[in-house]
Amino acid sequence: MIDFLETCLTFPTVVYSVLLAVCIVYWLLAMTGLLDLDALDGLLMGDGHLVHGDGAHGAHGESGENTATAGMLARLGLSGVPIMVVLTVLFFLGWLATYFVHLLVLRHLPDGLRILAGIVTLLGALAPGILLTSLLLRPIARFMVKLKPQAAASILGRVGAVISPVVDAQGGRAEFDDGGAGLILQVRAPPGITFARGERVVLLSHDAPANTHAVISETEFNNR
Repeated sequence: MIDFLETCLTFPTVVYSVLLAVCIVYWLLAMTGLLDLDALDGLLMGDGHLVHGDGAHGAHGESGENTATAGMLARLGLSGVPIMVVLTVLFFLGWLATYFVHLLVLRHLPDGLRILAGIVTLLGALAPGILLTSLLLRPIARFMVKLKPQAAASILGRVGAVISPVVDAQGGRAEFDDGGAGLILQVRAPPGITFARGERVVLLSHDAPANTHAVISETEFNNR
């Protein structure tokens, strides 16, 4: 047990230990409802989770960065997989690699050489980690594509209820009655406006490239 803890808290394994711990805390908070599962996707993803800035320059810059993130995941065959799932698997694989390399090799090296070899190990673990993450999560990506709701123009104007903790210009979800099991859509509020869980909103428009819908409150819609 002492050897395990010592290895986990020694460079380079400690770097992945910290990253993995952050992921674990995120999932624990998400399980309790304190964090929206789509929160980080709304900040980083461009595939259905674009962040829209208030100004033209901000919107263009954020969209470019988000699209780059989505494009990278697409090249790995992971489109549609939540970014936190990808990061958790990647950090876990990196932790495994650095743990066993340190346990079997690095701990037996002189101090100076151990630090240099540790840096190489830390960075070298990324390439196979990314490859294995892609291979492991591709079946999940294909499954999520099948589950992805197909938005249609006919649903515009329908009233639904917010089901995420909040809906703002960065992210959020709402459920709408489609005459069947219901539709859960990624929605965005106008800049500066926030809707809380349970508030009723109306679909105004559909952003096809981002696969999101603009919404306003039912009260504002009826007063137009």
